[in-house]
Amino acid sequence: MPGHAPVIVLPPLTTGGRRVTIHGQIAGLAHGRGDVAELVRRAGLGSEGAVIDLLDTALVEWRGGGVDDWPAPAA
Repeated sequence: MPGHAPVIVLPPLTTGGRRVTIHGQIAGLAHGRGDVAELVRRAGLGSEGAVIDLLDTALVEWRGGGVDDWPAPAA
């Protein structure tokens, strides 16, 4: 959809991590902001060697928590 960020980081799972979709396709499971940046880079949305701005709302939409919300898995 136009106007939506291509990268969506979904709410934390009870088993740990957060699913990441890129252009509507599941890109992987992230366990921290570095994982999200790597998935974005692999999808070709970041320049080689460039720092990926995970706070850029035109690039990433955070659902169910922000960039620093990485709860431990439920025991």
